[in-house]
Amino acid sequence: MPKKGTRIVCFSPKSSSKSNSVTKFSAPSRFGLSPKRPSFSQSVMDRTLELAKPVITKWNPETTTFAKVTSLFHESRGEAKDFIKCVHNLQKAMHLLVTENPTSDNLAVAQNLMQISMRRLQKEFYQILSMNRAHLDPESVSTRSSRTSIQSNSTSDYDDDDEDVDEVRVAGDSIVQVEDESSLAMADLKLIAECMISSGYAKECLKIYKIIRKSIIDEGIFRLGMEKFGSFSSHKNKKKNMDWEVLDMRTKNWLDAVKVAVKTLFNGERILCDHVFAVSESIRESCFTDISKEGALILFGFPEYVVRNSSKKVPPEKVFRMLDMYTAIANYWPEIESIFSFESSLPVKSQAITSLTKISEYVRTALAEFETAIQKDNSKSIVAGGGIHHLTIDSMNYLSLLADYSNILSPILADSPGDLPESSESPAPAISRRFAQLILSLLAKLDGEAKLYRDVSISYLFLANNHQYVVVKVCTSNLKYLLGDDWLSKQEFKVTQFAANYERLAWSHVIESLPENPAAILSPENARECFKRFNASFEQAHRKQSACVVPDCKLRDDIIKVNLLRKVLPVYREFYNKYRAKMGNERSIVRFTPEDVGRYLSDLLFGNVGSRSSSSSNQSSPHSRAPQSKTSF
Repeated sequence: MPKKGTRIVCFSPKSSSKSNSVTKFSAPSRFGLSPKRPSFSQSVMDRTLELAKPVITKWNPETTTFAKVTSLFHESRGEAKDFIKCVHNLQKAMHLLVTENPTSDNLAVAQNLMQISMRRLQKEFYQILSMNRAHLDPESVSTRSSRTSIQSNSTSDYDDDDEDVDEVRVAGDSIVQVEDESSLAMADLKLIAECMISSGYAKECLKIYKIIRKSIIDEGIFRLGMEKFGSFSSHKNKKKNMDWEVLDMRTKNWLDAVKVAVKTLFNGERILCDHVFAVSESIRESCFTDISKEGALILFGFPEYVVRNSSKKVPPEKVFRMLDMYTAIANYWPEIESIFSFESSLPVKSQAITSLTKISEYVRTALAEFETAIQKDNSKSIVAGGGIHHLTIDSMNYLSLLADYSNILSPILADSPGDLPESSESPAPAISRRFAQLILSLLAKLDGEAKLYRDVSISYLFLANNHQYVVVKVCTSNLKYLLGDDWLSKQEFKVTQFAANYERLAWSHVIESLPENPAAILSPENARECFKRFNASFEQAHRKQSACVVPDCKLRDDIIKVNLLRKVLPVYREFYNKYRAKMGNERSIVRFTPEDVGRYLSDLLFGNVGSRSSSSSNQSSPHSRAPQSKTSF
């Protein structure tokens, strides 16, 4: 603390309605002249020194053991208030005297007392900050009040005799003990800070505050696990890309840390700083920025670090972790802007924005690579039974999960390519166009996969299955709101067309084997030929289609019950009932009852029929004799 020179803050003193009495000399001068009266400022200084000297010297930390080991504010808050008032009055008296008599000896005496008082307050300021670390931790501070309510009360605690620290104690009766202690400590710090700043000792006050409070921020960042990323330059000598598992673990930790850091650590520190240094905005800015800037840059620079150190071979699904980080910063952006509102805090907000930009670039690149991976898929593997391709499952699961981040993806994909059908009434959002483009790439790839089937009917069934899977995934996820009802209607119509083509190619010859009019009169010979044609076509169709599969129960019912059974079974039943008796006991002619036909058709499209039950082999195929148990429709 400087000891040379004087520090006098010039300000307008309050006018006083009462003046102190002026001391008169009792003896006349030798020359018969009255003695010179002391000036008003000299009288004020005399009286001020008389009152302040015993109070200030009592707490001189360099003269008495009591003052060295005892805390003024802890020992007696009333005496602490008197101490502050003495310093305040001493400042005003010095200001008044220096304008009238700058060479007065009393100024040196007053300055000495001022230095003693500043050393005392410096010591008190340090003790309160050190001894109340638990009560002044950011969590306690951030939960006790809002920065707005504290900042609005910027008047000095000693301006009014009725407004002192005791009011804080009264208010604290309604809150828990920890909050009460926090309030008292904050009030004491504010009182000391304002006194030191007005006395010209702001530098000494700020030095203590910054050292102690920055250590709390640094410790908080350390406990949140962010200390490892304090300097990106420390990783220059390491391999360019870290293992994703390592980055993923650290990213999960960051997602937990950022909430605590924004809501508690930095918010609490800003509240405390604004309260203690409410008297000066420039001091608040300098103090808070110096304390928080380094830790905040570490925190908000981490996403950029992850993007930069992520391998290009990171699995597509890992983009969700990037979106989680983007979401965290975006969700807390109002708090970030409010906490780091000072101009000197601009690098912190710039770093947060840079991280958002880097994540956006990463996500757009990841989606482009995902689309390329779909287009270049070269599995060339035929899905048994025309079932659902793994590419369809993986892609739609991925896209449906991505749709959960639609609010975040909207700004990220604002400039992305992609188109919805031209018949859309109004231009679709960029995110809708991008998802539509990705699904279009998938469907185009599925068209190529369908051509690998030798049986055209199964290729249509494959398309029906995969398009149906796409439709269901869209309907049961946020994709529905992105793509819209018009898009869905068009895809559902395509499923219907594919299913109809499958039915036509796979079963039309069975339907055509039956007479167009089952009620028409046929000769026994014609009826016998009709039975034979039906037997052959039905066995052939069943043999080909028994391995086919339709996983979606609604689509399966539409194909079998709604269409196929209605077209085959009523006609065959009427024909069977009319001509069965005329065929005698020729079981080779009448091989299937209507119940057999209904059961065999109903068992189709589950895959291998034999694998669905433990029935004997002669009951699993129409190529053996008809089972005795009948299924009625």
